[in-house]
Amino acid sequence: QVQLVESGGGFVQAGGSLRLSCAASERTFSFNGMGWFRQAPGKEREFVASINYSGGITNYGDSVKGRFTISRDNAKNTVSLQMNSLKPEDTAVYYCAAGPFPTGPTRATMVKSWGQGTQVTVSS
Repeated sequence: QVQLVESGGGFVQAGGSLRLSCAASERTFSFNGMGWFRQAPGKEREFVASINYSGGITNYGDSVKGRFTISRDNAKNTVSLQMNSLKPEDTAVYYCAAGPFPTGPTRATMVKSWGQGTQVTVSS
């Protein structure tokens, strides 16, 4: 099972940017589709973005389209989420997720491994 460790969360004002990174432990990282989900207090875990095994196909949740960008570096076993134009409603714990080959996970039920999560807080 892939071990995932997120970093890069923090506190930012509305309109600002943050970049999240996720490091995977497994050499077969490149065979996994990858994704990011988030969960705000009292809400269900929500799909944010996914990327296929090669990095050529990406998908985004409607609430983040045009503001967030997912990318991966298979040589370094990392996946990243660049978040721009952040809004207070983006405040949540963000989770890195390993999903099925070849596509990334777009539903929580598709996820094979979860990271521990990193907090993102956006103030108004």
